[in-house]
Amino acid sequence: MMEFHVTAREAVEIPTYLAEIYWWAYVHPVAVRVFERNWLVNLILWGNFRRLSEAALDALGDQLAGKTLQVACVYGDLTRRLAARIGRGGRLDVVDVLPIQLENLARKLPRGAPVSLLHADSSRLPAADASYDSVLVFFLLHEQPRDVRRATLREAVRVLKPGGRLVVVDYHRPHALHPLRPLLRLVLERLEPFALDLWESDLDAWLPEGEGLGVRKRCLFGGLYQLLEISR
Repeated sequence: MMEFHVTAREAVEIPTYLAEIYWWAYVHPVAVRVFERNWLVNLILWGNFRRLSEAALDALGDQLAGKTLQVACVYGDLTRRLAARIGRGGRLDVVDVLPIQLENLARKLPRGAPVSLLHADSSRLPAADASYDSVLVFFLLHEQPRDVRRATLREAVRVLKPGGRLVVVDYHRPHALHPLRPLLRLVLERLEPFALDLWESDLDAWLPEGEGLGVRKRCLFGGLYQLLEISR
């Protein structure tokens, strides 16, 4: 199994909202055993996991030079496929606030993969300004309270090099006649209390101001999901 590195900059604690709301999905050891299945991740995303993950990877590019950052672990094979796109001499860092998620990811990666696993909070990344060529945030922001979401995006932009690309994939307000809209609203209200923020406001509303960012937005599956390509 790969080793991961714990940042020494400051102690990393599990955020209260994560421990109280998402213990069943990420924090408890049983959660990892239950959810670490590609078919289940695909079911949760209404059959769109492969499509959404491929769209994210394609937005980043086929061959990724320099340093790439993935903010938060993801169940399924996304990180393994992302690592396969890292070019010669390149590096992929994956940061997560939960050691159990980093340990789970380490078991999924092939030996010798150009990946470092970092224990840190997405709202306080242990990285210098403009230190990454590419950044991926895949279905994380809907799980965060507004202040944490804003801080995560601020940090993602801060560590992105000029000319670099930040790709964000997450929920979006579906079209009014989308057949899944009533059911999904009910599910999100019960299980993911911060997610409906992304139905009420554009995701780029949480981006830091005054950065001169270029934003291109694409909606998928009847508007239920969105992909943002953000450039500096």
